[in-house]
Amino acid sequence: TIPSGPGNFVATRLCEQPITMGDVAKGKKIFVRSCAQCHTVEAGGKHKVGPNLHGLFGRKTGQAAGFSYTDANKSKGITWGADTLFEYLENPKKYIPGTKMIFAGLKKKNERTDLIAYLEDSTK
Repeated sequence: TIPSGPGNFVATRLCEQPITMGDVAKGKKIFVRSCAQCHTVEAGGKHKVGPNLHGLFGRKTGQAAGFSYTDANKSKGITWGADTLFEYLENPKKYIPGTKMIFAGLKKKNERTDLIAYLEDSTK
């Protein structure tokens, strides 16, 4: 097995095979570059164009209190975790047709796993 721990993250599919490890520090840089203009991560953080992401892991789509989601987000019915975020972050509009998120996605797998590592670490 691949070790996980502070600074490392292992994304898994339903078959529990590791996708790759992510780096929290690299993920933070990706978040600042690609996400921070629309999202916050800290507890009690404000919603911007996108919702505050604190408590993201284990939350169902369209459920951040006080944010106005599209019907597409509210009805997607998945729970956010490493596997769902890995797919979503590649192409948000394909994963949730009708979302108002304008982000085009991260095509590079290592960038997605780094970002997921940062989100898992920073949104607890």
